[in-house]
Amino acid sequence: MKDTYLIPANSKKSLLFLGIFNKFDLVLFIIGVIISIILVMVLPIGDIVWALIAIAPASIIGFLVFPVPNYHNVMTVIMEAWRFVTSRQKFIWKGWCLRDESDEK
Repeated sequence: MKDTYLIPANSKKSLLFLGIFNKFDLVLFIIGVIISIILVMVLPIGDIVWALIAIAPASIIGFLVFPVPNYHNVMTVIMEAWRFVTSRQKFIWKGWCLRDESDEK
């Protein structure tokens, strides 16, 4: 076993806060919670509509930073899907053919 390395699958989790958040996600979540706390103190919470509006920032941002398998979080999935849809898709055929068209010239 010379010059071989064994890296555990969860080695990147040690770089995250609580094994879930990176710095940007944690700051974003804290800002959403602070905005929701301010809205709870300012808005009249007696009506269900105002209560939902007050907790909306924390719940929306909490959904975005929620961890997803095979990705970091939901926000990463949305950004990757947007990048895939908006980028130009160009697939160059390099299959198993003996000769390419460019080789025949």
